[in-house]
Amino acid sequence: MTAALGHVHLVVSDLDRAISFYTDLLALSVTERQANYAFLSFGDRHHDLALQARPDASSPPPNSRGLYHVAFELDTPDELRECYEWLQDQAISVQPVDHGISKSLYFDDPDGNGVECYVDTREDDGEQWIGHNTRFDPLAL
Repeated sequence: MTAALGHVHLVVSDLDRAISFYTDLLALSVTERQANYAFLSFGDRHHDLALQARPDASSPPPNSRGLYHVAFELDTPDELRECYEWLQDQAISVQPVDHGISKSLYFDDPDGNGVECYVDTREDDGEQWIGHNTRFDPLAL
């Protein structure tokens, strides 16, 4: 069997707000919108991210099982710095973490869904993560 991740589906409380957040942050495009659903794409597929509005949905309790975060890989350190600057402009709390093999920004979307934007910093494909987690300055990228 060969498989690939098809898309991520997030429940949100305000569809318009979520669409604005993800299209502004990641340059996703809306490919379709039906009732309380929106489908967003990076361009190669119908959708990479599905958003479903359920204004009455509750958030999972802290430390519960389930999706921890969805991660988006960016191409360059400059893009990661620009992402950080955009998040700062939006007054979104960000935790920058250098994993040794990647530099990551962790934050929540407006509905509290965990999001990571990162750039892979491995110099060769054999490099493995060894538990390295330190803070870094995204503006220095």
